[in-house]
Formats: sequence, structure tokens, C-alpha cells
Amino acid sequence: MNLTLHVWRQKGPAAAGRMVTYQARGVSPDQSFLEMLDGLNEELITKGEEPVAFDHDCREGICGSCGMVINGVAHGPEQTTTCQLHMRSFEDGDEIYIEPWRAEPFPVVRDLMVDRSAFDRIISAGGYVSINTGSAPEANATAIRKEDADMAFDAATCIGCGACVAACKNASAMLFTSAKVSQLAKLPQGQVERKRRVLNMVERMDQEGFGNCSNYQECEAVCPKGISTQNISVMNREYLRATLTGA
Repeated sequence: MNLTLHVWRQKGPAAAGRMVTYQARGVSPDQSFLEMLDGLNEELITKGEEPVAFDHDCREGICGSCGMVINGVAHGPEQTTTCQLHMRSFEDGDEIYIEPWRAEPFPVVRDLMVDRSAFDRIISAGGYVSINTGSAPEANATAIRKEDADMAFDAATCIGCGACVAACKNASAMLFTSAKVSQLAKLPQGQVERKRRVLNMVERMDQEGFGNCSNYQECEAVCPKGISTQNISVMNREYLRATLTGA
């Protein structure tokens, strides 16, 4: 496969960025998208040029590190992480536009890399359980309704990649935040801090500059883990309850 790549290049947060065109030749359909970029970088290094900077780590669709907008869609044409997107999703001769996440709370560090530490600060505000649980209890000692356990597990699969923010026209982080709130609100271990957690995490989310939800569900459509927007409804109810009754 021979492809034309239009890649966003930006030397730093304060630098002006621009699209730069490259030719990728002899690309295997079985390569992952990141492997294709690795090949491009090898060519650039050979020529003495700066390689394209992009986030990655496990390359197994687990860590949430990789992320870029491909042809206008977060993570590209398949509902998966960028590292699990394969070049067979494209056709020979295609032009591919590659950009970083576009959101004020995710400032560009360099090229396709963005600073997603805003997510870490939301988690630090309340996405944890601080009660002393002692040694690990027997797995079935605490009874949990299957419906609650299933919803908590589904919410816990969020890997914090930020695709939901990149896809939302308001750069909303409500899918991410609601997944973290719902996960613990449904479990007995999360009840002690239940009210304080949702108030603190939503406040921190607003402080970071993320927008509000418009219920268009673009976030769910691009989420590689299929996190449901039902979690946003749960978070809204949790927030209303905590506001009315106090933390």
C-alpha cells in the first residue's frame, strides 16, 4: 500500500503548528497504525529529520496512552485504540490526516503528543477508596447485586485515553468522569465517600476547563472500551443527590 500522510507537526506548546505531507510506501495491510508511523520515523531519522512524536506504551489496547485524530475521527475509522487500528482499514492510495487531540485541557506537548494530566487530577480529586479494608477479603464475602457488579465492571474498563474528549464538540470529560464515579458508587467499598467523591470530581472537571455534555453521544461512539453514556446519567443523579443532602 502507498499512502499520503498529512501529519500535524508542532515543536512545542507555544510553537505554531502546521500540517506536513509525507509519502508512506510499501505499507503492509497487517501493520498497526503505530507500526506504520514507526516506519515513517525510521525514514525521517535516516534523512536526518526530526521524527514524529506520538504517545504510546503497551500497544495492546490496554494502557490508553496512544491517541490521535485520524481523518477527523478519534482513534480512526474503527472503534478501537490507535495501536490496535490496522492499515487494512485503509485503501491503497488513501490520503490520511493525522492530528492530536483538540481540546484546551489537553495542550499539545509536541506533534501528536498531548498533556492528559487533567485526567489524573480528576482522579486525585475523588476517584479512590481511602477506607482501611484490611487484608484481602474472600471474594464472595460481600454480597453485590449482579446488576451493580456488571455496571461497575463495565465502567472500570475505561482506560482514560481521552477519545471521548477529542470527539466531543464541547471537549466534555463527562464520560470519563462518570465512569470513575459510577464504578465506585455501585460498590460497597465506595459508599463512605460516595457524596464527597462526585462533588469533588465534578468540581475538578470544571476547573480543568472541560465542557458540558450535549447528549450527542459522540463519546460513546469512539470509546475503544464501549463505555456507555448511561454512566453520565448515574453521575448526574449522584451529583444531584449529594448537592441536596450534603457531603
